[in-house]
Amino acid sequence: MTIHIEALTFSTIIGILDFERVTPQEVIIDARIDYCYEKNSFINYAEVIALIEKEVQQEKYELLEDALSDISNKLLKKYTKIKNSYLKITKPDIITNAKVSLSLNIKN
Repeated sequence: MTIHIEALTFSTIIGILDFERVTPQEVIIDARIDYCYEKNSFINYAEVIALIEKEVQQEKYELLEDALSDISNKLLKKYTKIKNSYLKITKPDIITNAKVSLSLNIKN
């Protein structure tokens, strides 16, 4: 089974530039989570969304790389049925003529 979370959008403090440390900016997160589904044993996608959003907003990461790594680790720890995960964080407004993203694939 695969959970797809597309365009989870919210504002947070993230980045290393001076203005990024004081002014929240929009981020967009996409996720794909493959897991072993067994009858009546599933991963609640609403809980996954809440975990991702809380983690990014609470930690106020400087680097997208750290955010991706920490989110992946927390998901794998909480949901042991996860086999593979893909996370992508996009900062749509940091560059005027481009959206910038980083992504991470984990095979468990």
